Amino acid sequence: MNSTYVQLKKNLEYLKLNQMDLHLDEVIDLITSSPLSFTEGLCKLTNYEIDFKEANMIRSMVKVGAFPHQKGISDFDFEFQPSVNPEEIKDFATLRFLENAENIVFLGPSGVGKTHLATAIGVTAAKKRYSTYFIKCHDLIMQLKKAKLENRLEARLKHFFKYKLLIIDELGYLPIKKDDAKLFFQLIDKRYEKRSTIITTNINFNSWDDVFFDPVIANAILDRVLHHAHVVNITGKSYRLKKIYRSRGRIAKMYILK
Repeated sequence: MNSTYVQLKKNLEYLKLNQMDLHLDEVIDLITSSPLSFTEGLCKLTNYEIDFKEANMIRSMVKVGAFPHQKGISDFDFEFQPSVNPEEIKDFATLRFLENAENIVFLGPSGVGKTHLATAIGVTAAKKRYSTYFIKCHDLIMQLKKAKLENRLEARLKHFFKYKLLIIDELGYLPIKKDDAKLFFQLIDKRYEKRSTIITTNINFNSWDDVFFDPVIANAILDRVLHHAHVVNITGKSYRLKKIYRSRGRIAKMYILK
């Protein structure tokens, strides 16, 4: 066996270029049996390694995002939820809002698909290698509260600030004490006009005073969240009960036909 070939295999193994090692024989055969030049062959060989590492990076970014699921926008039933504009959601998927440090607020009752859409946009961002993180609002508050008690609040705020996209799910499902509301404000204020935040909530904006137990803090949070924001108000039926609604519809249709 050619000693140079053996050395090359050892070099690739040593450098942990596993994909180049795996496809080496294939590319050598292409170079010797076709007009493929040495440079073109080397480019093809390195592309195997780059593609593999990119795919791994994307998987890692999605995993770090801590998403509750990986449903995409294409999995959302826009016919069942006609109050949602498909073109607007597709525009969000271009991630243009991230470049402009804009926010998105999904507003509506439980089960209408707020978390689905927020997550789908988040997964899209992560796959494009934007640092993204998903967290329930209550869990976020608990982490900030714990950090404050341990005298490391600033470090925790910096942690959540670093994400290009932060998704805060279920704001308003549980009340937020006045002192905790101040912690939440600090995070929103730190990200204001620098990072994008997606918030899902079932509480109308004029009722945020009740959530935060302080109208001054509530207004300060709202001011920063909505200043550069897209608000998607979903007014349809529960997405989780879709099968029940459709079954009732089929039964009703059968009675009409009779």
